[in-house]
Amino acid sequence: MNLNKVMIAGRLTRDPELKALPSGKNICNFSLATSSTYKDRDGKTIETTEYHSIVVFGPSAENSAKYLLKGQLALVEGRLQTRSWEKDGVKHYRTEVLGDKVLFGPKPASDGPAAVTVPEYPEEEINPEDIPF
Repeated sequence: MNLNKVMIAGRLTRDPELKALPSGKNICNFSLATSSTYKDRDGKTIETTEYHSIVVFGPSAENSAKYLLKGQLALVEGRLQTRSWEKDGVKHYRTEVLGDKVLFGPKPASDGPAAVTVPEYPEEEINPEDIPF
């Protein structure tokens, strides 16, 4: 059995770039940054960031170019593909996510990352009888 499926949720590192292929089909390129944190042996918190190249086609490309902005959260579902090319006698490789679905997060605030309102968790105990289901 083979499976090539990926889901990436992160922030756009640049505005999407829309192009038309010779066939007339639209293609959109953008990149997402994802961060993770861990503690090293000394207990110090380390944050790492990965950058992912995203490619989408057709209506998803048009919508991504129209509605996504640098700094915005997005979730991309698709598959991995590695392409290669030769330039000046040197072979280059790039692994990209070919996106099938793109979900848009909130627009970024004008002064920084996207403003997200997170409800506060109540400090008092929750009575199970108060839950409506």
